[in-house]
Amino acid sequence: MRRFGLIGKNISYSFSRNYFKNKFESAQIDDATYENFDIEDIEAFDIKLKQLPNIKGFNVTIPYKEAIIPYLDKLHKTAQAIGAVNTIKINKKGQCVGYNTDYYGFKKALKPHLESHHKKALILGTGGASKAIAYVLKSLNIRYDFVSRSAAEGVHFTYDMLSVEDIKDHTIIINCTPLGTFPEIDRCPTIPYQGISNKHILFDLIYNPEQTKFLKYGHDKGAITINGHKMLAFQAEKAWRIWNK
Repeated sequence: MRRFGLIGKNISYSFSRNYFKNKFESAQIDDATYENFDIEDIEAFDIKLKQLPNIKGFNVTIPYKEAIIPYLDKLHKTAQAIGAVNTIKINKKGQCVGYNTDYYGFKKALKPHLESHHKKALILGTGGASKAIAYVLKSLNIRYDFVSRSAAEGVHFTYDMLSVEDIKDHTIIINCTPLGTFPEIDRCPTIPYQGISNKHILFDLIYNPEQTKFLKYGHDKGAITINGHKMLAFQAEKAWRIWNK
């Protein structure tokens, strides 16, 4: 029996486990299982997880997409360029090879909604997922600025710096923070939402709840709003193809 699973912290809500369980049932795949590996420290991957019997691959989520890189044997060129890993394949030599399928999922979910006025974006958050988002925007020739709670190298805005004009000027806004995730559904990034219009796209990587407070503010202003569900489904299918090629 081939084993696959998700590495993360506090991941009982996991999209991936239910997604693959349903996939295996509907496609009558009876030689594979998918489970959660909820670990307190990334060293557990090196000490325990990659030695598990019959393990063939992992997905990686918060907070380990960057921290896991030193424990891998190889990186696919895209994962190396992005600087974050969310998919690992155990190859025939037993080596752990890191890939990034977040960029693929995000691009597939965003691209159908793009119009000529979508030229500048704000990326809220600077974690592993935000790096894949930046990689996609660069490939689409969309200028982007990072927003974080505190000043750092590569961060163009802190939240308290953002003005209404900045929001008007950036017609794509992507929430890469966990703010608004169930059960803390009353939380959202603190940006000047009054600058949002029907020219905007608001994309939230969160998928539970379906409409976060961030997306509701966008919806109320007539913006296109997209949650993280399609992105996750696209990246999961890409991971499955990587594991099976």
